[in-house]
Amino acid sequence: MGKHIGLSLAIIFLLFFLPWLWGEPSQATDPEPADPPPPAEDIPAEDPPSQPAESLDAAAALNVLVGGKLQQMDMGTYLLGVVRAEMPASFQEEALKSQAVAARTYTFYKMRSGGSANHPEADACDDITCCQAYKSYEEAAQGWGEQAAEYEAKIRRAVDATDGECILYEGQPVLAVFHSSSSGTTQDAADVWSTGLPYLQQVETPEDADTVPNFHTTASFTAAALKDLLQSALPEADLSKSPSNWFTNIQQQPNGTVTSLAVGGVAVGGNQLRTILDLRSACFTISFDGDMVLFSVTGYGHGVGMSQYGANVLAAGGMSYREILAWYYTGASVERLER
Repeated sequence: MGKHIGLSLAIIFLLFFLPWLWGEPSQATDPEPADPPPPAEDIPAEDPPSQPAESLDAAAALNVLVGGKLQQMDMGTYLLGVVRAEMPASFQEEALKSQAVAARTYTFYKMRSGGSANHPEADACDDITCCQAYKSYEEAAQGWGEQAAEYEAKIRRAVDATDGECILYEGQPVLAVFHSSSSGTTQDAADVWSTGLPYLQQVETPEDADTVPNFHTTASFTAAALKDLLQSALPEADLSKSPSNWFTNIQQQPNGTVTSLAVGGVAVGGNQLRTILDLRSACFTISFDGDMVLFSVTGYGHGVGMSQYGANVLAAGGMSYREILAWYYTGASVERLER
């Protein structure tokens, strides 16, 4: 009996005390270093939406001119760069989704229309006078500062959540143009460009000076500098008299947008003069102060299609991105575009 007791005590000693004698690892030991963070371009979205079984954006390959260099990327990667560059990341997520769908639609519209003569080798470029702006994560993060990760996550969610979706009219992608802000209403394409489109009609838009920075601006010119600009663009204009006589027959819409006027007797469109003088929009009034000519301008952009600041106001009021796009593109619908 005593032998059994002695054997039991020996077993207990071996089980419970030898590990302590040999030195068991401490619970306070520092953990192994974590894996390094992913590259900036690969930062995943927080709580990403569920993806369709097959991503249409990932399947759409593009050739894009960025900084004059040809890059190959998929549609999803391209749209991240466009949304970073084209819309403030602080905007509502539904507004960012609207921007993603509009940018995707605009790209497919141009591709299906034969692309751009400026770059036949590329489907898109980063020149806003030709295609759409584009920023890498690194470029955007410099302006975002401490909110870079948060903003990047928002934009990735907006692109992922709208995978493959386009604005369609009669089953085809629309010319999904957009602008920064308008005064009260957007513009009918026919009033800005040579032809109209059924889905680019004038609609009300809710942004104002309380929701848009620099909604009202002033462009000032000396009479001599203004004369040089106008004479260069309109050589037939008679600018021999004082500046107060240069602008006549001004036609404006109720919201103040100038549709047409005569400059030194030469008929021009409001957007044409806006381009000549590099005004922020064609919604302007003209005043004179001694040797200075002042253009008081409201809004920013050509005024056609979706207003970005208007979309943000509508999103803040509870509208979904599909409702916002239906608001600005008359008679169009949002659907996944199967290629």
